Amino acid sequence: MATKEKKQGKKREVQAQVQAEHAGKDLPVPPARLHVYYKKTVRDRLMSQFGFTNVHQIPTLEKIVINCGVGEAIKNAKVLDTVVFELSIITGQRPVRKKAKKSIANFGLREGQEIGCAVTLRGARMWEFLDRFVTVAIPRIRDFRGINTRSFDGRGNYTLGVKEQMIFPEINYDMVEQIHGMDITLVTTTNKDDQAFALLRELGMPFRGDDKPIITQNQ
Repeated sequence: MATKEKKQGKKREVQAQVQAEHAGKDLPVPPARLHVYYKKTVRDRLMSQFGFTNVHQIPTLEKIVINCGVGEAIKNAKVLDTVVFELSIITGQRPVRKKAKKSIANFGLREGQEIGCAVTLRGARMWEFLDRFVTVAIPRIRDFRGINTRSFDGRGNYTLGVKEQMIFPEINYDMVEQIHGMDITLVTTTNKDDQAFALLRELGMPFRGDDKPIITQNQ
């Protein structure tokens, strides 16, 4: 009981820190490091690789969608509150709660019941999240052997699953009550998987067979 109360106390402290005003809130926001790398290096490489004649033909990231399904929320609504809070810490954006579209008696699910949450990232937050995911979160995955290259949907979008939210350093291990995963979808501006693969590979996604990431901390 004491351990549970201790975790709840630390969780409240973290929530207070998140809600407090940041000391640098009035300072200009620096450009996302990965976006700068894309504009200075990746675009030229893709144009040369595919023979594009117009810069508007070069594929880029359009948005990143992070989705968490919380089946336990059917019996305990507080579980979803925790997942929403953790996802907001990871992404820096408030998640949208998802509701069931129909009732399923066998699962005790009612139409309109909240069973998950999702975040759609665009712009600087999208580039910053992908940068952290590639350079910090993925190397923390246990027994990591590379990302599957067969998870493209045929229209230039890529989806991968994360089994534990613990790979993100923003999550404090001491305040975690339950391990949960999430699905991350990278939506690109191209409808061709080969171009999307080349784009993500140049941005540092460690696909199976790659010896090292494309982007480094010094670039």
